[in-house]
Amino acid sequence: MSESEGPVAALPPLRETIAAHGLDARKRFGQHFLLDLNLTRRIARAAGSLADGTVVEIGPGPGGLTRALLLEGAAKVVAIEVDPRAIGVLDELRAASEERLEVIEGDALRIEPATLGPAPRRIVANLPYNVSTALLVRWLHAADDLAGMVLMFQKEVVDRLIAAPRTKDYGRLSVLAQHVCEVRKLFDVAPSAFVPPPKVVSSVAELIPRPASQRLADLAPLERVTAAAFGQRRKMLRGSLSGIFSDPIATLEKLGLAPTARAEELAVADFVRLAAALEP
Repeated sequence: MSESEGPVAALPPLRETIAAHGLDARKRFGQHFLLDLNLTRRIARAAGSLADGTVVEIGPGPGGLTRALLLEGAAKVVAIEVDPRAIGVLDELRAASEERLEVIEGDALRIEPATLGPAPRRIVANLPYNVSTALLVRWLHAADDLAGMVLMFQKEVVDRLIAAPRTKDYGRLSVLAQHVCEVRKLFDVAPSAFVPPPKVVSSVAELIPRPASQRLADLAPLERVTAAAFGQRRKMLRGSLSGIFSDPIATLEKLGLAPTARAEELAVADFVRLAAALEP
């Protein structure tokens, strides 16, 4: 679909729509509106073909990325918005979408992806900064229900997602994300692309869930191990894991891991083995 055809392309420019509805970005919602259609369409295209299944968008605000998803041919978009002020703007977009857009007013942290339309489900979103990592961890637990995610975070979060062992950004989020998904940074987005401009650079990342046979069925033990290890990352593992293993030295040595190592020295696979060794 091109910008010159279809009811969505015929809508007024986003800046006019925002002004007409008095929709200013609110800090408490973590809002920074993305209005550049060339950029939002680049994000939409990064998710691959949208011609089947469901695209889930979180925090659409005035609908900049939502428009792009529809213009790029999404068969169905489910947009979840917690800010009631934006619902009126999104209703205009829904009316122009030819029944391809569903708008849900609610908190994405309380909604299961599996309930949001037919598979394959992809999440494509410019995430509110204040809940971005909490949302991601929730979705990692629901990886069986997702075909992929293209997400915008603060750059520092994406640096953590892709970080390798023995680097300053490597931590709990790195281990969880890389165990569940293949993670790839796509591109950076300058603050000037947003209204209002945030104080930090943003980055877009792609996360594709690994086959279920390559992932832990339950992420809880991995969360517990990584929380303990990285919660006291300056400590040796024999100390940081003492609260969750009755004999951490024996457990580490049995797995071929040095009790004197620190959390950032372990590979993702090492943490998975520790999670599997965790006592019920």
